[in-house]
Amino acid sequence: MASSASVGASARVDLDGNPIKPLTICMIGAGGFIGSHLCEKLMSETQHKVLALDVYNDKIKHLLEPDNLPWHGRITFHRLNIKHDSRLEGLIKMSDLTINLAAICTPADYNTRPLDTIYSNFIDALPVVKYCSENNKRLIHFSTCEVYGKTIGSFLPKDSPLRQDPAYYVLKEDESPCIFGSIEKQRWSYACAKQLIERLIYAEGAENGMEFTIVRPFNWIGPRMDFIPGVDGPSEGVPRVLACFSNNLLRGQPLKLVDGGQSQRTFVYIKDAIEAVTLMIENPARANGHIFNVGNPNNEVTVRQLAEMMIKVYSKVSGEQPPETPTIDVSSKEFYGEGYDDSDKRIPDMTTINRQLGWNPKTSLWDLLESTLTYQHRTYAEAIKKVIAKPVAS
Repeated sequence: MASSASVGASARVDLDGNPIKPLTICMIGAGGFIGSHLCEKLMSETQHKVLALDVYNDKIKHLLEPDNLPWHGRITFHRLNIKHDSRLEGLIKMSDLTINLAAICTPADYNTRPLDTIYSNFIDALPVVKYCSENNKRLIHFSTCEVYGKTIGSFLPKDSPLRQDPAYYVLKEDESPCIFGSIEKQRWSYACAKQLIERLIYAEGAENGMEFTIVRPFNWIGPRMDFIPGVDGPSEGVPRVLACFSNNLLRGQPLKLVDGGQSQRTFVYIKDAIEAVTLMIENPARANGHIFNVGNPNNEVTVRQLAEMMIKVYSKVSGEQPPETPTIDVSSKEFYGEGYDDSDKRIPDMTTINRQLGWNPKTSLWDLLESTLTYQHRTYAEAIKKVIAKPVAS
């Protein structure tokens, strides 16, 4: 007798009421933060097959072993680096859809490793686009909200009332310009590479009829994000803001606020965002040819406010008192090195994704921080204590 999960899955329909037929999906970067959550969703709630491509599989190990999992046989792991592996085209040919999540996407790397950043986000993505186009395969490509660069409002005088006008800062997929800093500000190496691959994909669609969807994530947050330096990542590594702050909280250290933490950001819960990606996968007629912002404009805070919230939430989930000096200000040069620059605000316009896919994020910032920090505390607190207690070799 079929399990209730498979019966439910086989009866699923798309947004237009058509039955959803099982797909074979080639997922590049399946072992990362977003890939692991997407694989979980596809295994537990759909009948799609996943060819999971990555260099590491730690974050999806629980989906691959043991053999008696209900989705056994629907996910296979292929250890490869897309830079130089002849198997890539064959795996794309075997699939109905390719999802490319592979990227260097840590701000600390943009101006310290600009060449790796440009190669990873543009050069290494070229064969994926080429194979999809040549073999008439659909592509969902993950870009970034950083392609927008700086807002128009950031160039207005500080006291201009127009800075409060959404027309000057809300970011629209089909209207907002992409404004980057000067060439010596190497922080923009990432955004520029991501923008150029977007333009190439768009051109493949226009000239060669390739079916594509581009996703622009706005700070997706949740369990398994990034790494904690010295535990499951390099000791000298600098992950993105949430993992950086988590690392400080776990170690009882003050949270470092770059340039006073005045930048404004929005944060969306990974499970909400994965819901949006699933809608793109299963509604090609509505998603093809579109670029989608995926974020939560209701969860907007300055980085300083984020730090203050995280201190409160971590104190609640861990039962520990916050440090006496909860935050300290550092300059961007001191924290990221020469050549750093930043965007002032990143607020997504949600009109396109709402119209095409009916998607809206649900989880509040407090709830997503509570879920994420509970995971971080449970996963890392003991390991951090061991790292701190280790005697340092003289």
